[in-house]
This record gives sequence, C-alpha cells and structure tokens, in this order.
Amino acid sequence: MSWEREPLFNKSIIFFEKAYEEDKEEPYFGLWCAMGLELLARSAVSHISPTLLAEPDRDHKNLLHALDLGSAKSQRKSLGTSQVLNLCQNLIPDFTDANLRTASAIINRRNEEVHSGAAAFEEYPTQKWIAGFYKCCNILCEFQDETLTTLFGEDIKKEADLIIAEIEEEVIGKTKSSIAAHKRVFDGKDADVKEELSEEATKASNKLSYRGHHRVECPACGCTATVFGEPYGSDNVQNNEDEIIVRQSILPTSFSCTACELKLTGYSSLVAAGIANHYTRRNTYTPEEYYDMINPDDSDTITRIYEELNPPDDYWGWSNE
Repeated sequence: MSWEREPLFNKSIIFFEKAYEEDKEEPYFGLWCAMGLELLARSAVSHISPTLLAEPDRDHKNLLHALDLGSAKSQRKSLGTSQVLNLCQNLIPDFTDANLRTASAIINRRNEEVHSGAAAFEEYPTQKWIAGFYKCCNILCEFQDETLTTLFGEDIKKEADLIIAEIEEEVIGKTKSSIAAHKRVFDGKDADVKEELSEEATKASNKLSYRGHHRVECPACGCTATVFGEPYGSDNVQNNEDEIIVRQSILPTSFSCTACELKLTGYSSLVAAGIANHYTRRNTYTPEEYYDMINPDDSDTITRIYEELNPPDDYWGWSNE
C-alpha cells in the first residue's frame, strides 16, 4: 500500500480516464469520478506528508509503516475518507465548507452505490454535482502544484473552466424572471391554442433531435423543447461487425422552446433553469464511411477512382500519336 503523493495522483488520473470513457448521464460516470476524487484528496493530503494518511492507533503501527519502519507482520490501515476530507478543509486554505459538503456528497453516493442495492448516481444527475466537483478538483490540484490539464487533459480542462465559472446571482435572477414571464404569457392563452403550440413544439423538437439537439421539458410551459451544446473530450468509438458507433459527450449551452418562445444562453442560465444535464450525441457509420474505405460492391466508386488514377492520354494535353 502506497501513501506517497505521486502514485495517488497518478491513480486518480486513471480513474478519471475511466470516468470519461462513460456517457456523462450514466451512473458509472459518477461512480468513477467519486473514486478519482477520493484519491485526489488523499494525494493532496500526502503532499504535506504521507504520514497523515495513516490511521492513528495506540502502538503507532500504521505511522511506522508510513515511515517505512513498519513490521511485515502488521498490515497498514489508511485514514477514513471523511477524515481525509476534514484534513483537506483544515490544511488547504481554499477548500471551504462548501467544497467539503460537495466532496462528501459525491463520495457518499459512491459508498451508497457500492455498499447497497440503491442506484445512487441515477438519483443524483450530473448537473447537480459536476460544477462543485470541478471546483474541488481544481483546488486540490493547485494545492499540490498540479493543474486540471494534467489531471483531465486539455479538452476536459476547457469544459471544467466553463462550468466552474461562478454562477452569479444576477444570472440566476434574470433566468428565473425570464422563465416566469414566459410562463405567464403561455398560461394566458386559450386551451386549444396551448394544445396546438405543444403539438407543434413536439414535432419541431423531434426534428431537431436528429440534428444533434437534446429534448427536454421547458421550465416555463412544460412543452417539449431542446438544448444544444458543444462536444468536449475525445470520441468514444464502439466497433461492431457491420457498424461503428461514435459517442460524444455534450455540454449544453443553449435552450430554445418554440411553444412559449423562451430562449436561454450559457451553461449558468441552464443550470439555474434545471436543464443543464449533460447528454451524449451518438452517430452510426458503416466501416467504409468511418475509415473512408471503398466498398468492393460499389462499382461506380471503383470506376471513378480508377479513372482518376489512370487518366486518358490526352488528359495532360498530349497523346501517343
């Protein structure tokens, strides 16, 4: 068992890599993130001293192990996770009560997922914890002279920077006011008009879903609307016999409802409206399309390529005559 900082930090990177191989709305994404966060917290404490990760005992057996003076006959025992997080709060100036509560909530979900029959992360959608998660990771990284780029890679770091930008009260207030205003206008319409608008909104949302949008319930009128966003991270490619499925995680940044005409822009506004959950965009390709290969049964394409590679003699302005 190693309590040194570097192995703990590197292992947290591996766990986060596993997390980002999952779709962000899937429970395994949260589970791997929770395990990576615990290791990141332990590496931050170890940055001060690995001895702090040893569970206190009367004979100092665990402390002696941390100092490489332990007996081979006794096993090491690590400090409990809640105590590790308390140490983070006590030792890291920027790790506030709010960060402690966030980290504890995420890791407690991990415990519930692993030690019970509950689907802990299915009941705890990503939008509820991802901003606090990134804030905790950023603080813990900076404390041990690391960066989010080292931890996650450049693409995820960009996503994290966007999400952890402070959600100002002004943004929340404007978003809620806009939702309330559109709700009042929509509620004031006749029932048959509202029904017609709802049906048209459903049709429009279904069409947009084929263009990369994601269907959600409008927070103002309750009709079907869509969010749209930008991809982050690398593609997740699944190879099957006759098709290739490419999954891409999307961070929603805009919202539009054709029924009540509510429009929202920016991740912070979508969080305030409760419609900022990440989603996954899936595209299916044939092997020929994905790898840009030629189908041997496609005679027209083969003929065209052959003619391009073997132009007639007069193509360049000369002939054999």
